[in-house]
Amino acid sequence: MEVQTKAYQTFEDLDAYKAAREFRKAMYAVTRQLPDFEKFELASQIRRAAVSLTDNIAEGHGRFHYLDQIKFMLHSRGSLEELQDDLNVCEDEKYLPAPDIARLKDDAWRVHKILNGYIRYLRGRKASEPYVLRDEKRPDDFSADELNELLTASTL
Repeated sequence: MEVQTKAYQTFEDLDAYKAAREFRKAMYAVTRQLPDFEKFELASQIRRAAVSLTDNIAEGHGRFHYLDQIKFMLHSRGSLEELQDDLNVCEDEKYLPAPDIARLKDDAWRVHKILNGYIRYLRGRKASEPYVLRDEKRPDDFSADELNELLTASTL
């Protein structure tokens, strides 16, 4: 049986993004369990960090230089660690049951390991192709003739 690989992957195809997205959803669920007086403080902070976690993976994937991609993955990992500290606040203040916090911390470390693996992969690619930009052609990209036609039409 022949395995087909896609020529182009979106950020949504990355295992790091998939894991981070699931963790983001779990952290959003945490915000719905916080006491009312934390809805505009801790809950808001958790939501911003959770969105930053996945946003940085997406933005990094959209960059065509490995160093830029690595930088955004490191930002994503920083947001993840911020969320781990937010879980410490929830634990210290007893906002959630201890088993729930333990499970979420385990999930966070799983995402952390996946991000580290992707960062290692990108660093390896950077080392083997130091001056190469990652610029794959997507199936929905315009051909050179289509671009010329569009540019000519827009100058009329």
